[in-house]
Amino acid sequence: MPDVPIRAAASVVLVRHRDASPSVLMGQRGAGAVFMPAKYVFPGGRADHGDEADIASLSETCVTRLARLLPSDAPEASALIGCAHRELREETGLTLTPTARLRFIFRAITPPGSPRRFDARFFLGDAADIMGAPDDFAKAEDELSHLHWVPLAETRRLDLPFITEIVLAEVRALLAGHDQPGVPFFDNSGSVPTFRRLV
Repeated sequence: MPDVPIRAAASVVLVRHRDASPSVLMGQRGAGAVFMPAKYVFPGGRADHGDEADIASLSETCVTRLARLLPSDAPEASALIGCAHRELREETGLTLTPTARLRFIFRAITPPGSPRRFDARFFLGDAADIMGAPDDFAKAEDELSHLHWVPLAETRRLDLPFITEIVLAEVRALLAGHDQPGVPFFDNSGSVPTFRRLV
């Protein structure tokens, strides 16, 4: 298989605290999709030219960690945040307030051998920052189906990519009050998979 370019991407892990158990927003990719067919994922996708957003809502720690171990052509933090907002809007029809607090919690590069490869950053957000009704997916495009808020305790019942399971474990730990000693980074950019922490 020829080398597949690694493209910058961003995903949003939105948490809703309405019930006793927190829920996360997920949707199912199409069965015919080239990348992760039929898997349940968070809203997200590849960064595009023109993606841009104010990073004032990011903490200094998040900005610093986003700048660690980057390739020379990596987009700025403002582009990644812009990508996260755009992908959420396109795939779910939901829009976050301009001042929504997003926290950089995870990074992973797709291993070689996949038909698509991404350098994906995952951002944790709060459903309280959604403008409008959090259950109104009427404006969503058709990339994800079965959009719904999944209780964290029930996510294991879904058909999840391995990396999504790892991200969810990190989310559970953070919501339980555990410290994060650096952002976990599953680095598959080289021939040997490497686990790092971005501090």
